[in-house]
Amino acid sequence: MRSGAGAGIVDLKRGTRQASTFEADRLKPHEGMDTVTRPRILVVGAGFAGVECVRRLERRLTPGEAELTLVTPMSYQLYLPLLPQVASGVLTPQSIAISLRTSTKYRTRIIPGGAIGVDLRAKVCVIRTIAGEIVDEPYDYIVLAPGSVTRTFDIPGLTDHAFGLKSLAEAAYLRDHVISQLDLADACTDPAARASRLQFVVVGGGYAGTETAACLQRLTHAAVKRYPRLDPGLIKWHLIDIAPKLMPELGEKLGRSAQEILTRRGIEISLGVSIAKAGAEEVTFTDGRVVPTRTLIWTAGVVASPLIGTLDAETVRGRLAVNADMRLPGHDGVFALGDSAAVPDLAKGDGAVCPPTAQHALRQGRHVAENVIAALRGRPTRPYMHHDLGLVVDLGGTDAVSKPLGYELHGLPAQAVARGYHWSALRTGVAKTRVMTNWLLNAVAGDDFVRTGFQAHRPGNLRDFEYLDAYLTPEQVRAHVEEAGRAAR
Repeated sequence: MRSGAGAGIVDLKRGTRQASTFEADRLKPHEGMDTVTRPRILVVGAGFAGVECVRRLERRLTPGEAELTLVTPMSYQLYLPLLPQVASGVLTPQSIAISLRTSTKYRTRIIPGGAIGVDLRAKVCVIRTIAGEIVDEPYDYIVLAPGSVTRTFDIPGLTDHAFGLKSLAEAAYLRDHVISQLDLADACTDPAARASRLQFVVVGGGYAGTETAACLQRLTHAAVKRYPRLDPGLIKWHLIDIAPKLMPELGEKLGRSAQEILTRRGIEISLGVSIAKAGAEEVTFTDGRVVPTRTLIWTAGVVASPLIGTLDAETVRGRLAVNADMRLPGHDGVFALGDSAAVPDLAKGDGAVCPPTAQHALRQGRHVAENVIAALRGRPTRPYMHHDLGLVVDLGGTDAVSKPLGYELHGLPAQAVARGYHWSALRTGVAKTRVMTNWLLNAVAGDDFVRTGFQAHRPGNLRDFEYLDAYLTPEQVRAHVEEAGRAAR
């Protein structure tokens, strides 16, 4: 999928596949299909929202009612909230990667690639497959659930030197990197270089950043016991955020409790502070401090997938503006949900939109599937409404803070709620078994500190994992679709 969108239409011509004109394609069955007039439902994205939508469509639609297609570069659904535990080695990567081909009712065609543009007028989605081929996929109904990407700012050196945590590859790479810093520091004879390798900076005081700092700090705290030449006092973790409070959604009491837990464990928390400049061996904070470090982890929020920018449609803070039933105004058959859509939060009112959380994405996925079915069958769609079930934050070990249904918990009860919620949200019995086994094994045997070699050959920073240069502009999408249509005729 990695290819520069700025390369323009000339590059798109190479490798473009167009089986026929769009109308002819509708009358032509795909291989192995004997129904030629079925409406085509295209789902973009295999996150919580996209997968829940596809699974509901598979259960509720008969094979003759519609042709289902899913666009995703990966063959699995990632349980994103548990990534910090993969980065710290508590869970194996495979345990939170759930295969898309396990459903007993599976009949969805999967296109292995990423959507890089959508022409709403022509009803065509432009896809770059994992082999680099450009594919034009016509649709009658499209469900846009491409998710989000890491939010970055124009900070010198950020994308070149910071690590993200939005994918399995990043989690595995980050774990290798952190352990390698201990190995290198242990072998180092230069005190200044050793000190810089043993300082770690995490930017982002939300759930992802807080859990990442907490889990990785526990990893280094346990690992340093295996390095008798290293002074444990040299290992320093910094958690910074421009906001005045840590995880303000938790409320004053629980947010303060989480901050006290992390401070007690030796994590230095700086609020109202961000990054002014990032380098290979040091980071400059906006308050003027310069921290020598080889590890900058950036988790300062997310923004909607760049795919939304190719639609040339109205947005709300970068998220696609949709109605309460998750339909795109003015475009028949177009639905959007999850992190990339500004779905009105009717439970809160006052113009609020649903936050980009797994909880909402799961429920929106099921709800939008019912609305697609309603539209397909000529019935009215229903608005989405869901009351928040609460929040859980796993800080590793026996430390956690949770707020289920408004009740504030911390310590072991909060940990039980947090892990119980995540365990129940896993979609398959195999995933549940793997995660539970990993938790039990870690509790009994402790951590291991093996480097797997993911970072042996090349760096893996934000620039390498996000593929932000792959997307087209609205003008490029329209020009490409029009040219492909002329070539097909």
